[in-house]
Amino acid sequence: MKQIITVLFLSLLFSCGSTKVVRESRKTIKGSWVLNSINYSQPGTYNVTLLNDTSKECFEQSTWQFIPNNYSGIYTINNANCNAGERYFNFTIQEVDQTTGLYSFLLKPTDAKGKSDTNQGFRLTLAQLSETNMRWEQTLTVDGKPFTINMNFIKQ
Repeated sequence: MKQIITVLFLSLLFSCGSTKVVRESRKTIKGSWVLNSINYSQPGTYNVTLLNDTSKECFEQSTWQFIPNNYSGIYTINNANCNAGERYFNFTIQEVDQTTGLYSFLLKPTDAKGKSDTNQGFRLTLAQLSETNMRWEQTLTVDGKPFTINMNFIKQ
């Protein structure tokens, strides 16, 4: 009986921890990134506000700093024609499918102390992550059809 309890406890302990792949992704994401480009799965011109903050044009060339040991970060809008400056966020990475390598990425805007006024977050797919590139995807429905926003980052 004692062995069964020990086995159950250990399996519970390991199931609550992060997988090795997720731990490695946190290590890879650490550091400075530039949101190099944003594109859409459908051709056309769209008026999109990303992360309830600002437009595609303002987000392009923004700089991002990820601090995985406390799951926080800062992004800076650099476009002088926009409401430029630093924005803070918390994030989590969860593995969705180990065979495809896709992750669920949750980003939650906060203040400088890590507190959220709205407690609202944004779930994205971390579709690609390497030592030099990262791509986030967010799929929405537009006119009854899937519409994907691709956010392409380059590590600095």
